[in-house]
Amino acid sequence: MVKKQRSIKKAASYTGVGLHTGKRSTITFKPAPENYGIVFTRTDLPDSVEVPALVDYVMQDNSIDSLRGTNLHKDGCTIYTVEHVLAAVAGLQIDNLRIELTAGEPPVGDGSAMPFVNVLLEAEILEQDAPKNYLVVEETLHFHNANKGIDIVALPLDNFRITVMIDYKNPALGSQHSGLFSMEKEFITEFAPARTFCFLHEVEMLIEQGLIKGGSLDNAVVICDKELEDINMSKIRESLKINGKAFVGENGILNNRTLRFHNEPARHKLLDMLGDLYLVGAPIKGQILAARPGHQSNIEFARRLREYYLKQQLTRKYQTVSQKGVVFDINAIKRILPHRYPFLFVDRIVEFEAGKRIVGLKNVTGNEEFFQGHFPGHPIMPGVIIIEAMAQTGGIMLLNGEENPDNKLVYFMGMDKVRFRKPVYPGAQLIFECELLRRRATSCKMYGKALVDGEVVAEAELLAAIVDR
Repeated sequence: MVKKQRSIKKAASYTGVGLHTGKRSTITFKPAPENYGIVFTRTDLPDSVEVPALVDYVMQDNSIDSLRGTNLHKDGCTIYTVEHVLAAVAGLQIDNLRIELTAGEPPVGDGSAMPFVNVLLEAEILEQDAPKNYLVVEETLHFHNANKGIDIVALPLDNFRITVMIDYKNPALGSQHSGLFSMEKEFITEFAPARTFCFLHEVEMLIEQGLIKGGSLDNAVVICDKELEDINMSKIRESLKINGKAFVGENGILNNRTLRFHNEPARHKLLDMLGDLYLVGAPIKGQILAARPGHQSNIEFARRLREYYLKQQLTRKYQTVSQKGVVFDINAIKRILPHRYPFLFVDRIVEFEAGKRIVGLKNVTGNEEFFQGHFPGHPIMPGVIIIEAMAQTGGIMLLNGEENPDNKLVYFMGMDKVRFRKPVYPGAQLIFECELLRRRATSCKMYGKALVDGEVVAEAELLAAIVDR
């Protein structure tokens, strides 16, 4: 059964303070049309900038991000700590939503995704007509960080499952694991209520960095990994709004706060990952296995999944028949390039990374028209045609980095450092490898090389312009 995209029927809001900024904030969820995606905006800024919830807009060099938070930024508009909001949206399987904020950070609520789930359910889920777009995991995708002992794997599965294991090598919190196997049956009751957590030794550091201004024991679980006499208890009591005595509970948690689940930290890590991976821009069909994940690793893995998804979308758009080892066959290439026989010199595309690199292939036969007049007694493929074929391969890469490639053309403006290393004869299979060197608003520069049997026969740097068709 084809699953349809989802939005909400009416607007709904929730008000509170931001975890790190401590500023009062109202978040309003509004219905959005099909294929709109999840988009944030801030009503407190003079310019209404729309920030898509995509990994492309994640901030990479800021203090909050390094301290377990995912932040988005576009054109001067920053949205902090979006992971719990996105976890609620992902868990309720909503595809299209406009999210308005009156400040730079959503309310922290109780430190879980549950407040946002409740508000979205109050707004009522609306099934739309368009089918969902999925990232379908068709091969094993792996992320590994040896220094931090982090491993994340995506495996093929005609559904969605996620399993998370954490191990802080800390007596206050041993190894824990948790798994979600049915979004419909488990998300709301088993994972949405799981609250954020931190260690006692981290609290002082966060305070010193001017963060957790909205933090309290009502929205975070503080795990005691230090003796209270070893820390500035008065500062912590003030920051966490603790009235009265602070003490280590018999459960190892500050002031003996009760966990909602025996493995609540692992469940919250899974919740965070749900939110971070929704920045891929589509729900996932696959199984995710994660050991010791954090926001930084989640985002790095989400970037890889996004590249995989974009390539998959392009292949589905142009490639009508699936062929192993082929990204675009000749029919797909004809849908992308305006060239036709006898001036189409690429037979297929076998590797493709949007906006980065591409690998194309041409089988050089004795029937090529140019052999009739180019050294007919000793047929050699003209060097200019090798460069033209290389340029066409690169053109496919450039066009598919555009939002509307059907409305664009690639014109080549210049060639530099052109070298012809070896002649190419009939019967050869030419492999073209092109790599993007620089991209500007109206022009691109790439390096390309042509190979036969693994040896470079030609290479060049190519300058191109992308123009309206």
